[in-house]
Amino acid sequence: MAVPSRSNSKRPSVADYLAEAIFGGRYRPGDFVPKEVDLAEQFALNRSAVRSDLRQLVDVGIIERISGHGSKVREVEAWNILDPSVTDWMTRYAAPNPEIQREILSFRLDVEPYVAMTAARRATARDLVAIEEAFEGMESAMNAAEGDAKRLHSDHDIAFHVAIFKATRNIVWSQLSHILRPSIYLLIETSNESASDPEDSLERHRELMEAIRTRRPQDAFRAAQAVLAGTADALGIKPGDSILGSDLELPPTG
Repeated sequence: MAVPSRSNSKRPSVADYLAEAIFGGRYRPGDFVPKEVDLAEQFALNRSAVRSDLRQLVDVGIIERISGHGSKVREVEAWNILDPSVTDWMTRYAAPNPEIQREILSFRLDVEPYVAMTAARRATARDLVAIEEAFEGMESAMNAAEGDAKRLHSDHDIAFHVAIFKATRNIVWSQLSHILRPSIYLLIETSNESASDPEDSLERHRELMEAIRTRRPQDAFRAAQAVLAGTADALGIKPGDSILGSDLELPPTG
């Protein structure tokens, strides 16, 4: 594995190196990462610098220091995935890791249908314009032949979902969309690259947009489920425990 280094860093980043190895699945929960002395030798750094980098991973719950043994990767449940450093590492390094993808997808399946339902009830005209503009961007990028079309499609796709969060008119959901943006982008970018039915995916997004625009909360709920079911299929993973496919009785529309 190449030693990664942030462009603005004056020295190699041990934290980035280990984050790539952990998020990519090379080191799994319960595994010990290389010892401090070995990392110092590998990176030609003094041990205090290595210890400082390890502290970054400790502070966000990814590893724990065990006296006399070294540093061990903690269970994923202990990771502070909403910390900006962790979401940055996740976006850059977690694409090959189906376990992390599954956790993110399961969360989205539990949350986003309710978000869509709320948006269908509360969206303002400005919110609807933002959702529609993001959708039109997805459509244009999908039909474009330029080399950046997939990236642009993913950019508009994430804007589409963020706009729906904002359309809830709830400050917490709106702020949460910014925090979750990197992890949502991880799934969107990967699924868009592997999708076998981009036209069907676009149509599912259209149905979600229309359900919100025409104030049909229950249809918006189901449409959001369908969008995420398509994501799960494109990724080739099962989402785990979630409301997808359940017999959930939706609340009345009134």
